[in-house]
Parts: sequence; C-alpha cells; structure tokens
Amino acid sequence: MIPLTEQEERIGKIIVNAAFKVHKELEPGLLEKIYEIALAHELQKAGLVVRRQVEIPIVYDGIVFDEGLRLDLLVEDLVIVETKAIEQVNPVWVAQVLSHLKLTNKRRYQKDNIINLCVLVSS
Repeated sequence: MIPLTEQEERIGKIIVNAAFKVHKELEPGLLEKIYEIALAHELQKAGLVVRRQVEIPIVYDGIVFDEGLRLDLLVEDLVIVETKAIEQVNPVWVAQVLSHLKLTNKRRYQKDNIINLCVLVSS
C-alpha cells in the first residue's frame, strides 16, 4: 500500500473524529441515510468539501453505462466514505468499496474505507 500524505492523514483524522461525534450524538439504531447526512454536516463544519450520493459511471468498451452506482460521501474529491449502520460487516461491502475506488481512479489507503456507525448492545 502507498503511504498516506499529510493531507490524507489530516482528512482521515477529521473523518474519524466526525464519525465518533455522530455516533455519540445519534446513538445506534437509525437508518444509514441519517448517519450519512449528519456525518456530511460535521465534515463540512470542519471545513472539508463533501459531496453526497455521487454517481459513478461504468465505462466499458467505450460506452458509459449509468447503472445507479453511488458513493455515500466523497470528501475533498480524495476520500470515499461508505457509511453503514449494521451489526456485522459483510465482505460484499468491501468489494463494493474496492469497485468504487477502481471506477473513480481513487487509490486504496492503508486505512479502512467503511465506517460502521452501528454498535448494538443487547438489553
């Protein structure tokens, strides 16, 4: 893996801190969309440029296919954030993020690209 630049490290720390804040404020049990909106807001408050639900075209054989693939968040046109609100991470979501990275020509970092905002505690 390619080491992170100082800018990427800074953005990553802001993303993680914002995710912790959102998780603490909203707590588990909400829909992913709610966490996505709150996380985007926190990142924007921190001065980052955030785009939500960014469409990703699929280009094959010189043809552009619009099949509805979307990134949850694209931060500073550099970092893809896929938000989840589930109990267990499914390997399919790792494949999803890797596909997003390849289709957008973003590189894979030495850190996780999926943020799971759900931690359920049995009562």
